[in-house]
Amino acid sequence: MQLRFGEFAFDSEARRLSRGDRPVHLEPKAYELLELLLERRPAAVAKASIHDRLWPRTFVSDSSLTTLVAQLRRALGRHDRAIRTVRGFGYAFDGEATAIGAAGPDSPAPSPTTVGGTGPCVVFQEQIHALIEGANLLGRDPTARVVVDGPGVSRRHAQIVVSGAVASIEDLGSKNGTFVRDRRIDRRTPLADRDQLRLGRTVILFRCPRLPASTDTELP
Repeated sequence: MQLRFGEFAFDSEARRLSRGDRPVHLEPKAYELLELLLERRPAAVAKASIHDRLWPRTFVSDSSLTTLVAQLRRALGRHDRAIRTVRGFGYAFDGEATAIGAAGPDSPAPSPTTVGGTGPCVVFQEQIHALIEGANLLGRDPTARVVVDGPGVSRRHAQIVVSGAVASIEDLGSKNGTFVRDRRIDRRTPLADRDQLRLGRTVILFRCPRLPASTDTELP
């Protein structure tokens, strides 16, 4: 994941945050926090999910997370408001971030899978969860791309696979099944914009405005 926001550039593979041509030094946990918030943007991330990602199977006090957030905000300087506190819940990255190498005024139009306002995402509990190219895990697992903590949802329930201009979903052997437009699926199934998905009894909405919308069934 390579993103630019403000005068900052973020490269997850190189584990580097830079400001212009100068590196910005962060503690490893502060870097991982920024990475998580950028991955899940614009969705808010619960404190419990942050703890599971940064300190798996380890008890730490809430003050440890508060300290990391403060360090991250200091490093971002005037862009510190990009790290938004969601009171009683967690934190979110609330700034504008674009993929490095994304289309400019003289560049070709971005692909339908570009993360952003027109890219693929799912809507769950009024939160928008952006999807990335490749496999996107859905389920109760705290490391899932989209954490769906609902009745009858398995830890690794299903995955949405984004490949170029195509998105599809497949069940991962869940106990209560995966449904697309109220039909239980047993194989990888293509998705269309506004498809209603159901993991067990929990409903989420798939959105990708640059893909065709699903066709309503008309009964005679």
